[in-house]
Amino acid sequence: MTRVLIADDHPLFRTALKQALGACVRSLDLYEAEDLDQTRALLADGPDFDLLLLDLHMPGSNGLAGLAGIRCEFPGVAVVVVSANDDPGVIRRALDFGAAGFIPKNSKLDLLAEALEAVLNCRTWVPTHLQRSVIAMDRNDDTALATRIARLTPQQFRVLEMVADGKLNKQIADRLGIQERTVKAHMSEIFGKLEVRNRTQAGVAFRRLQLVDPAMRIDH
Repeated sequence: MTRVLIADDHPLFRTALKQALGACVRSLDLYEAEDLDQTRALLADGPDFDLLLLDLHMPGSNGLAGLAGIRCEFPGVAVVVVSANDDPGVIRRALDFGAAGFIPKNSKLDLLAEALEAVLNCRTWVPTHLQRSVIAMDRNDDTALATRIARLTPQQFRVLEMVADGKLNKQIADRLGIQERTVKAHMSEIFGKLEVRNRTQAGVAFRRLQLVDPAMRIDH
């Protein structure tokens, strides 16, 4: 039995993914989520998933932040990014932050099935016509940042998210149900692991994970 979680807020695309999965997986146990909170809850409390299909721009995902957080909290789950943003730079960054593959949302059904079959057989998959551009991309500091973020515990990643959102230590403590001194201890660990000096620098590092939703772009 192959257990797959589709995390996407667009019902039509979830349906397309289900059809593609049905074409390449004989015994399938399928779950769906519409936002990052539902995704995390299912990963934490549901069965052991073999594969997560993750939309970078669904509610709560904040671009690559959702991917990085899931890879930190649930490292045993293979994650394939599905996105309308097929910019080679975005694909390169998604792979650097732990994605096992990248599926553009404009892919036809047969290509979706090809991609899913490849990933389920433990192969990294990127559309053939984009592979050369992705390999050629300048990775900048993403590899180093991905390595640093991977050092964080799941709780430290959640603290970092709230720091980047401007939350104070007391607010973070109340949200997580822990003491303020525990938040301060987490912050010290976060600074060391991210190699930053203060909350501002930590927040800047986290915000580098965010992406512009292609649906929000304005063509001139």
